Amino acid sequence: MSNKLNVSSVLKGAAMGIAEVIPGVSGGTIAFITGIYERLINAIKAVDAKAIKLLFSFRLREFYKHIDGPFLLLLGIGMVIGIGVGVLGVGYLLETYPAPVWCFFFGLIIASAIYIARQITQWNIGTILAIAIGTAVALGVTYISPAEGSDHLLWVTACGAIAISALILPGVSGSFILLLLGMYTVVRGAAEELMLNQSSESIMIILAFIVGCVIGLVSFSRVLSYAFKHYKNSTLGILTGFMIGSLRKIWPWRNIESYLDKEDMLIKSYDPSVTLPEEIQVLKEMNVFPDQFNGDPQTFITIAAGLMGFALIFILDRMDRSKAE
Repeated sequence: MSNKLNVSSVLKGAAMGIAEVIPGVSGGTIAFITGIYERLINAIKAVDAKAIKLLFSFRLREFYKHIDGPFLLLLGIGMVIGIGVGVLGVGYLLETYPAPVWCFFFGLIIASAIYIARQITQWNIGTILAIAIGTAVALGVTYISPAEGSDHLLWVTACGAIAISALILPGVSGSFILLLLGMYTVVRGAAEELMLNQSSESIMIILAFIVGCVIGLVSFSRVLSYAFKHYKNSTLGILTGFMIGSLRKIWPWRNIESYLDKEDMLIKSYDPSVTLPEEIQVLKEMNVFPDQFNGDPQTFITIAAGLMGFALIFILDRMDRSKAE
């Protein structure tokens, strides 16, 4: 395996890791547009009865080859790096420059939806219906109010299994699923605490989450592999719809309408003239135009960031095509 391929796989994994930290952006989307999606699905699917038998027979070299180990290892290294950057760096950017960052991903998702739709080889009523269903489901999910989280280890494991499915599902963000489950701040906080202080509580939460991720990946990869093999165009249509429907959640200019004040546990309506408490959980937001935004809309830089995100997808596509040639 060449050094170029090594670096490429690590960089793609890092991009997936960063994407998974951000609510509204899917690591599966990154995998799809960088040309590694089906290889990733097949590698995860390869963790089967044969793989387990090889592992427990200590035939490690055969096990490593069976699950496409070199690819998964490099991708995994990149994802760990990306998640670290995302937790520490992207969180800061979202707090400091929220509108430009969200618009960058808004452009990214629009371009990704176009990219995935272009992979559909046969357009018919079924394909259009699949896009409509995917859009309706994703749009409906964005209207669900976030639940309240818990650090109970069994619940953390279950949430890991549910959220990690979005890792291999373009258009659905694992972080967004965690947000809906009320677990985004719990898991992100534990990851940050683990990197900074290595507390025993954060270690247990992250370990439980990882166990859930493994369970979710191994089971859901089989569903997706079957769908791509037997219903590829309809599956691509649903994924395109997922991405279109998710755009509402990552619109860059959003005003808070109501929130939960965690100090007195009261639900309050947002008043722009009153400083928000430090500990809140946003319950409802309204998408607005820049002139209606409560704060500095940073219109020029925000639109520029959106155009950059849009262009990036097609730049990556062109680069991958050039390598293939």
